[in-house]
Order: sequence, then structure tokens, then C-alpha cells
Amino acid sequence: MQPFDAQPKGDEQLLAALLDGMEAGLCAFDRDGVVTHWNAEAARILGWSADEAVGRRGFEGWAARPADAKEVEERLMGAMDAPGRQVHDFALLTKDGRRVLVRTQSAAVPGPDGRPGGVYCAFSEVHAQIDLERSIALSESLFDDASWGVVLIDADLRPALANAQAARMLRAGREALLGRPLGELLGQGVEELENTLQHVLAEGAPPAASELWVSLRGDDSGTLHCWRSGFVRLGSPLGEEPVPLGVGWLFSDVTRQKAAEKEGSRLRFRYQQLHRADRAAAECEDPLEAAALHLDFALAGFADHALLDLADEAGRLTRAAATPDGEPGPGEPVAGSGIPVGYPAAHPVLQAVERLGTVRTSFAAKDADGPSARARADQWAAARRWPAGSVHGLATVLRSRGRTVGALTFLRRPGRGQFDRSDAAYAEDVAARVAAALDLAEAARGPLGGRPEGR
Repeated sequence: MQPFDAQPKGDEQLLAALLDGMEAGLCAFDRDGVVTHWNAEAARILGWSADEAVGRRGFEGWAARPADAKEVEERLMGAMDAPGRQVHDFALLTKDGRRVLVRTQSAAVPGPDGRPGGVYCAFSEVHAQIDLERSIALSESLFDDASWGVVLIDADLRPALANAQAARMLRAGREALLGRPLGELLGQGVEELENTLQHVLAEGAPPAASELWVSLRGDDSGTLHCWRSGFVRLGSPLGEEPVPLGVGWLFSDVTRQKAAEKEGSRLRFRYQQLHRADRAAAECEDPLEAAALHLDFALAGFADHALLDLADEAGRLTRAAATPDGEPGPGEPVAGSGIPVGYPAAHPVLQAVERLGTVRTSFAAKDADGPSARARADQWAAARRWPAGSVHGLATVLRSRGRTVGALTFLRRPGRGQFDRSDAAYAEDVAARVAAALDLAEAARGPLGGRPEGR
């Protein structure tokens, strides 16, 4: 241990080291305004060394223009008689004669008798201070008012901070999110998110925003959300090498936008198919062949099977064409098509004919997986005289010149979703073309079984 009489010298060395290590310029004045301290950052900002600065009275004649020096000295020394810290902006001079705008914080230094014995002044270039204030303001606004969700993920891949928008999107309180594994917040998509976060921690942020499809824990509907996400790696500026502190995750919900884009793409494809079918059908000499072509073009990306039934004068429906029962394929004429299909009462096809519209139906099983469910689905399809494996059906009437000429049925297997309203509209467009082709065939070859006016 050092002797007692060596302590003052050690204290002075420690004080000098602390002052020189500050990131702000610091100078101090005694009661008479003479500079007593001048640290390394002050020397860097203004170019005057400590040897050149200490001992001078005020800034006049060296660190401030004569026109500014008096005002600077009055404001700095006025801190001895004012409570707390005083903040001012001054224009000072560097050693090479440049003017530098600095922001100062000054306060009184108490003497041994308790009265102010001088003033200390910490200062930095205004642009550096403004940059700091902007960074702080940006952080506060992101975590308070941002329309994007913002979550700070720590190095253990757990939320450490979240803003109000993120809490709403994750359907949890801001405090309830913190420290929880991401797997407790998200269902589908959590592995992709964690892989991305690990990559950012190890390699840095990806070059562009990404789109993550996620589901929320506790959401029984299983709704998927598309979150456009950006990531930034947060590193400590205090280490010799950047130390990852975590990842900033910024995201917004673009589910509606993606759904609209998907729907637009689907509509463009479907009506391109209709256009292609019209051109191909125009080259067919046989109208029945043209009707089958319309079905083949319609199946692409829409359904797995199609059934075409014709109506005779008595209103009975006979099978004219169908796709294979096994793997999907092109529609083919059905041999012995004069035999009525024999649909049971209240069959979707009969309902469509009766209503002169479209009817959608699906196998109503809560769990469509497993042998038992598949067997029940096959029974459901067989009862409707549909191919095995069909779980979604859409039936629409074929009308031409005010007459019902038949019915058209589209079927989907479990890999596809239920038919919706846009599917029904597309099926009706296809049905209009098929009905026109069948009506043309009747006019060319004689009655195909068209029904009387009205039905």
C-alpha cells in the first residue's frame, strides 16, 4: 500500500487520466476566470494544447474573437451565481483560425468554504451533439410512435424491448413479451425467424428486407400473417471489436397487400387461360371437342377433376365427359353417356340446376388426416358419385339462349383449399363458354337433350 503522503499525487494522476479519457472537451476556470484545466478532447476540438491553454484568462485573444469573447466569459462565469447546469451555444476559434460552434454545459465548482470557487465547462461540437440527440430521438420515436413493429432481440434470441405496435401485432402486452422464447409467441415461421436472427448476429444484416409468413400462438384459426421484416445488428461501440448486443427487428404486416397481389396474379393467369382456350376452341371443327378444350384449360391451377353432364328434354342429366378418376388428366368422353347419372336428391349439381346458379360444398371433417378421415371422405365423395379423394366440389349450371343445357362440376383433392367466391365467378365464365359450345353442337348435329324454355 502506498504511504499516505503519496496519495495526493496519485489522486492527481487519476483525475488527469479521467479528464483526458472523456469524450467531451472539458475546461475549468477559477474565480477570476483563469483556465485551470484543459483535457485532451478540448485540445482535439480547438487545437490548443493544455500547456497553451492553462493559465490564460478567459478566451479573448486566442480561443474566441474579440467581438464574442466578452459575452462568452459573462455567460460562463455567470454559472457561479446560477443554480444547476447552464447550457449555451458559442462560436469559438481553433488554433488555425477556424470558427467552431460548440454546445457547452457549465456549472459552479464549490471552494473549500462552500462558496463557488470557479466554473467547469464541458463542451462538444454542435453537430456531434445534434447527431447524438437525433439518435436518441430516433430510438424514442421508434419505440413510441412508429407504425412499424420494433423489437430488440438480445443475443439469446429473446425480446428485450418492444414498441406498442409490435405488442399489438404479437397480441401480447409490451412487458409480457420481454424475456420469452420466440417459440412461445409464434407458431409457424418461428424457425425461419430464429435462423435469420442467428445469421444477423454472426454475419450482419441481410442486404434487403424479407417477408416472413408466421402464425401466432393461441390463434386457433391458424391464420397466417405476412410480415415484411428488416434486421440490423446492434454492436457495442465501447469494445475494441464490435460486441453483438442483439438484433433490431423491424416489421410491418403486409398480409392484405400480399393477398391482393396473389389474387391479382391468379386472376391474370385464369383469364389468360380463358383467352388461350377461346383461341384453341376456335380451331376445333367439333363443338364438343371445343367444350372439352375449355375444361382442360380451366383445370390448370384451379381443380383436379371436371365432370360435364348434359340435360335431355326430360331434364335428366347424363355424363358426357370426365377427367380420369385417378391422377388428374385431360377430360375424355364417357362411353354410354345416354344413361342418366342418377344423382341423389339435394345433390349439389341438382341444386345448381334448380337455382340456375352455382353451388359449393366441402367434406365437413374437423380432422382430414389419418386413415379414418380419408375413408369417410371417400364415402362422402362416393355418395355424390364423385371420384375418390374429392373433398371440395363446385357445381354450376350450363345455360345458353335461355335454356339449361347441362351442368359442370369441378372437384378438388385435400391438397387444395375450398372453393371461394372468386372461384365460383371463374367457373361461371368457363361454364358460359362450355354452354355456348354445347349449344352450337346441338344446332349442328341436332338435339343433344336441350330442355324447353325456362328449364
